[in-house]
Amino acid sequence: MSSINIHNLKVAACHGVLEEEKINRQPFCFDVSMQYDFAKAAKADDLNLTLNYDEIMHAISDFCKDNTFDLIETLCQRTATMLMRKYPIDSVTVTVKKPQAPVSLPFDNVSVTTALTRTTVLISLGSNMGDRQTYLDNAIQRLQDNEDISVQKISAPFENPPYGGVAQSQFINMAVKISTYLSPYELLDYLHLIESEAQRDRSVRWGDRTLDMDIVFYGDRVIDDDVLTIPHADYINRDFVLKPLKEIAPNFVCPLYKKRIKEL
Repeated sequence: MSSINIHNLKVAACHGVLEEEKINRQPFCFDVSMQYDFAKAAKADDLNLTLNYDEIMHAISDFCKDNTFDLIETLCQRTATMLMRKYPIDSVTVTVKKPQAPVSLPFDNVSVTTALTRTTVLISLGSNMGDRQTYLDNAIQRLQDNEDISVQKISAPFENPPYGGVAQSQFINMAVKISTYLSPYELLDYLHLIESEAQRDRSVRWGDRTLDMDIVFYGDRVIDDDVLTIPHADYINRDFVLKPLKEIAPNFVCPLYKKRIKEL
């Protein structure tokens, strides 16, 4: 993959915890690397087929000047997000340097770096209460409404018996393939928000539910901690998860079993 890089873009702006930093402008320097396939542009020698780095530098400068943040960490993260939202890039790495940080020792600058990458994510959805299809359709719409998420494929609905021995009613299950640069934990928080909007009741494990949304795969990431397990626990033994996933991503390779979904 090709990249377009900007080095040491200088912007005078107001960012910092101290009150004088919010009033008096000081210099900030940006290094930006964007992964972007410019092969077509290079072959045609056509600016319209690539990223306009002059436009991008002005976008960074305007964003830095038009906002005020306490932390350069916030400035860095939100600049990266702005670029991902605005331009068709696959990934971006942003470094923000603050050469006049209020530190009483000699130094060149203080800097922070963040990186965002568009990642393919497979999500399983289910509902067995009320208007089940409406709950699922609304959840998918909420994914489509999020500017940090691109919905790429949606499976057909599948009717399935309840799983786990507690729930009583039949489920409708679906799967969605998305691309996002949200972290797995940010995405999980957003899915929980959507579930809460559907009045999801978590008081009974395996119980009936208006809406259930699970991250089954997040690219080739493997996570197992107190908050999140990816690939989703025991998905391989759940036909109601595998069947809709097979429809929308048959060739996706599980990072644990090293097999494509259609082989599982």
